[in-house]
Amino acid sequence: MKYRVTHKTLYSYNAPVSLCHNEAHLSPRSSLYQTCLKSKLSVKPIPAIQYEHVDYFGNSVSYFAIQSPHKVLTVTAISEVDINQLPLTPAAIKSSPSWESVRHSLQDRQQLQTAMIEAREYLLDSPFIPFHPQLKTFAEVSFTPNRPILEASLDLMQRIFTEFKYDPSFTTIVTPVLDVLEHKRGVCQDFAHLMIGCLRALGLAARYVSGYLETLPPTGQVKLQGSDASHAWLAVYVPELGWIDFDPTNNQIPMNQHITTAWGRDYSDVTPLKGVIFGGGDHMLTVAVDVERIDA
Repeated sequence: MKYRVTHKTLYSYNAPVSLCHNEAHLSPRSSLYQTCLKSKLSVKPIPAIQYEHVDYFGNSVSYFAIQSPHKVLTVTAISEVDINQLPLTPAAIKSSPSWESVRHSLQDRQQLQTAMIEAREYLLDSPFIPFHPQLKTFAEVSFTPNRPILEASLDLMQRIFTEFKYDPSFTTIVTPVLDVLEHKRGVCQDFAHLMIGCLRALGLAARYVSGYLETLPPTGQVKLQGSDASHAWLAVYVPELGWIDFDPTNNQIPMNQHITTAWGRDYSDVTPLKGVIFGGGDHMLTVAVDVERIDA
């Protein structure tokens, strides 16, 4: 499946910004099942400095600095990707190793495969996902003794989808994961953080995935321009199988409608656009995202 993704961010300031430094994770990354065919980042005003680099996690990052006064900043990323995700069959889920055996493999320092070493980094606490015993307690309902790891992860995802309410008014980007667990509400970022925290609390490796999800309008209605949005989900590491994605917001194992931009320990590693400004005062942020299928 091929897509064109247009992500436009507009900052309007009530006073001039004299200088800004920014970093963007807006270019989809290539992986086993996804190929980034092209990607371009346009910035207005024209930056004095702009370059691309790859971060610690292998994500494409754009840095730019604007050194002239401005009251409006526009950042537009246009990318094309090709996704060919293979389905995860019920048999594969049922036959996956027990979660305890996966935990043991991650703890076994004699296993020095590159993938295993890299996965161990995602066992640790991260800025938005510290360890809490309450997360372990919540996860243990799904992770019963000797249960296949993918079956248990699927059950945990379904519980979050069923028991929690999607509520954009409840959280911000810094809402603690325990607040999400206590009040059982949040958005995609919160549900991804929650499930990651549950998995890590059990000694399993889980990472945060940032990207986009193709949305389709109701039958008979035209899709509105700019109506899509950034999305977040997670992946759990399983030896021999690699990283398996889960989307607790939509109760889905991501397939060809999920477009991966970046991954890291949590949201702080893959923020779509962040930076430092001098001046500016109050600001208004507008974001418009379009995900459209394109011909081969």
